[in-house]
Amino acid sequence: MRFNDHIHNNAYPASYYTATCNDLDGFSRLSGDERVDVCIIGGGFSGIATALHLSERGFKVAVVEQNLVGWGASGRNGGQIIGGYGHALSDHKKMVKTFGQAGGDSVWDMGVECVDIITQWVEKYNIECDLRFGYFDAAIKQSDMVNLTKAAEALAAKNYPHECKIVPASEVQDYVASARYVGGLTNEGWGQVHVLNLLLGEARAAENLGARIYENAEVIDIVHGDKSPDGKSKVVTDCGTITSDYVVVTGNGYLRDLVPHLASRVLPAGSYIIATEPLTEAQVAATLPQDYAVCDQRWALDYFRLSKDNRLLFGGLANYSGRHPRNISSTLVPKMLRVFPHLKDIKIDFEWGGFMGIGLNRIPQVGRLSDTVYFATAYGGHGVAPTHMSAKLIAEAIAGQAERYDILAAIKHPAFPGGKHLMQPAYTIGMLYYKMRDIIGW
Repeated sequence: MRFNDHIHNNAYPASYYTATCNDLDGFSRLSGDERVDVCIIGGGFSGIATALHLSERGFKVAVVEQNLVGWGASGRNGGQIIGGYGHALSDHKKMVKTFGQAGGDSVWDMGVECVDIITQWVEKYNIECDLRFGYFDAAIKQSDMVNLTKAAEALAAKNYPHECKIVPASEVQDYVASARYVGGLTNEGWGQVHVLNLLLGEARAAENLGARIYENAEVIDIVHGDKSPDGKSKVVTDCGTITSDYVVVTGNGYLRDLVPHLASRVLPAGSYIIATEPLTEAQVAATLPQDYAVCDQRWALDYFRLSKDNRLLFGGLANYSGRHPRNISSTLVPKMLRVFPHLKDIKIDFEWGGFMGIGLNRIPQVGRLSDTVYFATAYGGHGVAPTHMSAKLIAEAIAGQAERYDILAAIKHPAFPGGKHLMQPAYTIGMLYYKMRDIIGW
């Protein structure tokens, strides 16, 4: 069953990304039955990156997407490339607590590698996607600065390979020309990208290596290999069936009830973005003079950056109710003006939003539903880079090198209390607590 509301239909959203996309030629629709080594469900970063990793290894791959490649969160998000996998890179101790010493060390390395995968593919496949680096973690209050200082020290202790710098209040204006922040932390290893161009570039790269990518193919059922007379898995769509040795389920916040195990463990949560008209050079200098991507430290955070044509892309407004706001701009513009009051007369050219997938423990969910059916989902709004790592882990496992994959697959992901029917109201109530902490500065 497809999503159908004022934000979701079968077409791409009317976003900045769609309006400036390099390649909207699309992919064909599945017609009839096929046989491949691996069938991947979902045409977002997890699915397409898995297809590219496997195609590079010589596997025969098919991807089925119920709408269009990049239609979901992968083609709608803020375009911020943030390292770390499951836990912040600065929290190695928490990684060790979750995964054990060796596992924690490996997961920390993955948190760096996930960004490197993007950089390498952009260069290798000549993907034009406005990739650039420089990130600013903004502190709203002094306790944020304490945490960011500890983060910088932790990164230095792990010999993080990119420059990071604590920015005092006196230098904030050099990065974010706003009175909202009392300091911050720069990271030259994180950055920003035109996500739809990146994703479609990766899809074309996979296609050129032999992957078959099908759009408008809604999956109706998954038959696991151990339930099939011939021992092969089958992905049944509304336009044909694909038989394969392995299936990889992605889809994040858009899976609905296709996989009951994930339906109670992945909460679709809304996030929304506005894009201004292009700023003048003077306005750019008075807004984000270093062209860094920015987010703050709150639970209900703001995130923003400049596009290649100098629009301010400003996002936030996390929504856990399952319902979208009728007017995104009316809610986000006041948030933008709280940071940049000098933009009060700027026109908003685009507004859009969609669902991300969130798990209860905020760790990406990577595992097996059976011996031949894998899944990767629930990136909690930080999926641009980690999806590429999950994809690589699954490709390694299918190729017979499951050591790193097994570290993530061993984690047990709890279901939301009350199951799929009560998880949205329960989580909404829980997040109200954290939003109140933001308000009172706790």
